Amino acid sequence: MLMPSRFSLQVTTKADDIDEVNHVSNLVYLRWVQDIAVAHSAELGWPFSRYRAHGAIFVVRRHELDYVAPVLLGEVVRLETWVESLKAASCVRRTEIVRERDSQVVCRGKTLWAFVSFEDGRPQRIPEEIRKAFGAALAEPGPGG
Repeated sequence: MLMPSRFSLQVTTKADDIDEVNHVSNLVYLRWVQDIAVAHSAELGWPFSRYRAHGAIFVVRRHELDYVAPVLLGEVVRLETWVESLKAASCVRRTEIVRERDSQVVCRGKTLWAFVSFEDGRPQRIPEEIRKAFGAALAEPGPGG
């Protein structure tokens, strides 16, 4: 089985990221999961404008986040994401957020994305060109995908 390639970005936490208990807010982790997915898609040649032209896009159906360790103001984290599997009309994307100073994974995420029509929001089969860009060799479509 091929190993998924990871896409990563570095982020330095800022004052707006910090909550009342002086660490990064859970809402910021969620935003980072979304941001890295969008950046990865664009890097693979699928920015929002291309999805719009195609008439369909990935939308979140489910997020699962495990918070492992805190991140404080001014700390640098590495956001990493990869597509774990692709089905007929959905994919699972994994995300890890790693604190750079000690290489500690501080958050793990799993997101189910559905590929839907802009027009009516109904699921659409993921086109082959997107499957190739996202690494279709990682998983074959399963039943009901």
